[in-house]
Amino acid sequence: MHEGRLVFTQLMDFLPRRRFHTCVRRYRGNRRVQSFTCLDQFFCMAFAQLTSRRSLRDVELCLRAHRSKLYHMGIRGGVARNTLANANKVRDWRIYADLAQVLIGIARPLYADQDLGLDLDNTVYALDASTIDLCLSVFPWASFRSTKSGVKLHTLLDLRGNIPTFLHISNARLHDVNALDLLAPEPGAFYVMDRGYVDFRRLFALEVEKSFFVIRAKSNTRLQRRYSRPVDKTTGLLCDQTIQLTGRGTSVKYPHPLRRVKFRDAETDRTFNFLTNNFKVPAIAVADLYRSRWQVELFFRWIKQHLRIKVFLGTTENAVKTQIWIAVSVYVLVAIAKKRLQVTHTLYAMLQVLSLTLFEREALRDVLLGPTPEHDGAGGPEQLLLFGT
Repeated sequence: MHEGRLVFTQLMDFLPRRRFHTCVRRYRGNRRVQSFTCLDQFFCMAFAQLTSRRSLRDVELCLRAHRSKLYHMGIRGGVARNTLANANKVRDWRIYADLAQVLIGIARPLYADQDLGLDLDNTVYALDASTIDLCLSVFPWASFRSTKSGVKLHTLLDLRGNIPTFLHISNARLHDVNALDLLAPEPGAFYVMDRGYVDFRRLFALEVEKSFFVIRAKSNTRLQRRYSRPVDKTTGLLCDQTIQLTGRGTSVKYPHPLRRVKFRDAETDRTFNFLTNNFKVPAIAVADLYRSRWQVELFFRWIKQHLRIKVFLGTTENAVKTQIWIAVSVYVLVAIAKKRLQVTHTLYAMLQVLSLTLFEREALRDVLLGPTPEHDGAGGPEQLLLFGT
């Protein structure tokens, strides 16, 4: 029963408080803190993320306008711009990185049985990275090029529920393919990647761990066809071949045969060459697996635009990482609420509704099951190409 409780408070009920405080104690987050605790900090930043606040003063003014409701929101310390800025600056960002992992561990089993529409029992991951541009004069610690700074968010997304299972924040100089060295491959799982991740030594490491990959081949990949299998060309398939790499060095880095699937998208009139080490799934499933990779593009789009990590509420490295990890935690917290409340709307639609209803005193489920917003984040091809290559 909500009994007149704020929507924000009901959403925060899904936060595992005991495990949150364990994360805080691990890094001594509340050491020498008298009033504004790490939980207060998290609530203030979660409010800022959900309502798209653009500055610390913006957060302060909005919360002070509802000062009579702060206690009911769970915020016990006074909300002041300097207090929040100092908390973001000095409190260890790893508190919220660990919290995000705790929430991911709760969310993934909730979505384990979700149907991907691919007739596969395997876990399917999409791996990608997105660069967040920063001002060089304001963020000199993240120097990227001669005229700007930047950080890069490397994300492995479990497509059952679009839950991020691995995240790494690096300097924007780090090439995307290096993220493969940070993964612990899961046997039997599919890893779907764009051609920026073509590195046959690293891809062979996935095969050694008995994992599967689907990757878009580069145009200059040298290979030799061994034999072909028949395909139904009415589906857009052009060929399904077993190939051997013949390029200088690539045959050594990846000595085993690979499968090449060529597919033409009738809507965009584009032709794609995919490479995979799985020879059992239907050829059309390989193309469908790559198409599902667009979910990670949507994740970046919504994390940036709707959870405001493109507008930072601090300039230090600790403040930037704190905000990113809290943004991810809020995203996963909403995903947990969606499943436990059996809400049928998309996560993106839910975030839109929450941005306008946090101070309402209705049951959270009733609020979220209201009319679906006209734009629920499904996005058209033009929007997806914002992040495509």
